[in-house]
Amino acid sequence: MIFNTQSTMPIYMQVAEWIENEILADRLLPEGKVYSQYQLAEIFNINPATAGKGLTILVEKEILYKKRGLGMFVVGDAKYRILTTRRSDTLTKMVKEIVEEAKRLGVMDEDLIELIKHIQKEG
Repeated sequence: MIFNTQSTMPIYMQVAEWIENEILADRLLPEGKVYSQYQLAEIFNINPATAGKGLTILVEKEILYKKRGLGMFVVGDAKYRILTTRRSDTLTKMVKEIVEEAKRLGVMDEDLIELIKHIQKEG
């Protein structure tokens, strides 16, 4: 993955999101060891402190936990926690933005629903 330096999202947040996506894709498994901040820094060519900040966010969100002297590990129900949060927070925020833009453009609710169904079939 190459981080988007033009994004308004800080790189440490992009690191956290990447790890969450790895958990969702079952490439990082429950109770499995996660890359260290130094491994992440080397993989993505970023500062170790930046990678560490991304890991810290996931510890605070209770997606990862630390084992003293062993590193970071994925919480047993991390995938469920991520899905729940993204559905309730992220997806809701995105839908609100889409609905607001549709209103500004004069798109009827039925047309918006049809557009969503069409895009969903393509994906």
